[in-house]
This record gives sequence, structure tokens and C-alpha cells, in this order.
Amino acid sequence: MTTSAARRHAHHHDDPRDFIAAVEKASDERGLRLTPLRREVLELVASAGKPVKAYDLLDRLREKHGNAAPPTVYRALDFLLENDFIHKLESINAFVSCHHPAESHQVPFLICDKCQCAQEVCDERVAELIEAQAKAMGFRPQAQTLEVHGICKNCR
Repeated sequence: MTTSAARRHAHHHDDPRDFIAAVEKASDERGLRLTPLRREVLELVASAGKPVKAYDLLDRLREKHGNAAPPTVYRALDFLLENDFIHKLESINAFVSCHHPAESHQVPFLICDKCQCAQEVCDERVAELIEAQAKAMGFRPQAQTLEVHGICKNCR
């Protein structure tokens, strides 16, 4: 395991409260404004326990704020994505909290096709290998999305 991969494991945030605190700290350190709505959307993503779709977030927000509109949720999600506090799982169009909100990184996900749980693979060697292969082929990557679908151990 590389040094930065080991460091990431040391700052892994599974508990939603710890995760929110880590995002608040990272926001303060970076001079970002974590508005009450952004924080609420972040809490909903963190407490979902599995990937959550934008319209599910909207429904949850409407339970508390009857007038919540799609652009409101999407703006909050965009902020959280841009600042690496959450990840978007492209293949299922859903969002999950990032286990390492203080660091920008690319990670693969293992997604269960039965229960829809997603696990972040916390080993940067995968991203480094893809980047090295791309570079060797003269390709300059701008983003990486690696999602592996299958059946998790709980559903097998």
C-alpha cells in the first residue's frame, strides 16, 4: 500500500456524524460555504446507507420544506461533487458520501446489483494504474469513473 493510500485509510469516515464533521472542517480550511441546505443534502446522502438518487433527496427535503425544487437539490449536489465531499455513481445515477472528504481523489466502486449498496475501494493503486496506462498511450485523462457491478457478500 502506498503512503497516501495508507493515510487515506487512517482518515476513513464511516459514521455520518464523523463524516459531516470532517466535511465542515474541510470546508472551513478551504474557505468554502457549507450552507444549511448544502449541509442538509449532505446529511441525507450520508445517512442513506446506500447510494441515493437526486429525486429521493428531493422527496426527503419536501417532507421538511414543502417547497423544495429540483434545481435547489442539484445545486447543492453540484457543490458537494465539485468539492469532493460526495461521489456520483454514473451507472446508477446516484450519490454516495466520500470516505475521504479532505482529499481530492479518484476511486473505483463495487456496486451490488441486488441491494444497490456501493463500496468505495480505498486503494489508489487502481487509479494510478489507469492513469499510467493512459499516459503510456498518449492519452491525457481528465476524469476517471470505474464502477464494478456484481453481487455483494451479504446478497450472495
